[in-house]
Amino acid sequence: MNDDFILNEHHKDEFPPAHTAEHLLNQLMTRMFGCERSRNAHIERKKSKISYILDHKPSRQEEHEIERRMNELIEEDMPVSFEFVDRDHLPAEVKLDRLPDAASETLRLVRIGDYDVCPCIGKHVRSTSQIGRFEMLGTNWDEQEHSFRIRFKVIQ
Repeated sequence: MNDDFILNEHHKDEFPPAHTAEHLLNQLMTRMFGCERSRNAHIERKKSKISYILDHKPSRQEEHEIERRMNELIEEDMPVSFEFVDRDHLPAEVKLDRLPDAASETLRLVRIGDYDVCPCIGKHVRSTSQIGRFEMLGTNWDEQEHSFRIRFKVIQ
């Protein structure tokens, strides 16, 4: 999905399957644990890591459920699309608190079927089935910060 014009500077060259998986994982974690989308993610081709602030340490069963549900969402083959909107016409579920101060008035929203929508200028796959298989490599829990880190990769 290439844009004909640039709304904001973007210096990342995302691996589209892993970046799209990040969107799915953010929405899944929000639904499963009632947390915010991650503010700390490092998404790469070989291995990615992403952290969430949670009210409890997830059990092993919950960890397995995250992986199972991610692969279920990927297999649904949901379309990934985008649209341009101005700040005054955002869907209610879209939050702007993470945008840089210099973000333009016109924003690019990325939608994954009816499952997720958020502002993003990165690269994405055209449908979730192009992500491949989601594999959790491990997790860490920081009790003091209540931070849950997931290490994962996507296998194509």
